[in-house]
Amino acid sequence: MADHHDDSDYVHGHMDVHQQQHSYELFASLTKWVSLLLAVVLVFLVILTCTQMGWLTAIIAAIVVAVLGWFMLKKKPDAAH
Repeated sequence: MADHHDDSDYVHGHMDVHQQQHSYELFASLTKWVSLLLAVVLVFLVILTCTQMGWLTAIIAAIVVAVLGWFMLKKKPDAAH
């Protein structure tokens, strides 16, 4: 059977998790902003290449998506409990 030793310094519930929290917040933030960037690029390319609307309409549509996305994805102030 497995030999269980109590030589470990680890105590359940006493680990500092600030680095993991920061890494997760960074990953989530990068994911949402890169997703917005991809959406803007795709809107621009689809309107530019798949329609007869022209490049000016594609740029305007991409800017509209970028602005709306920025307002929707920006960090909201934390609510006081």
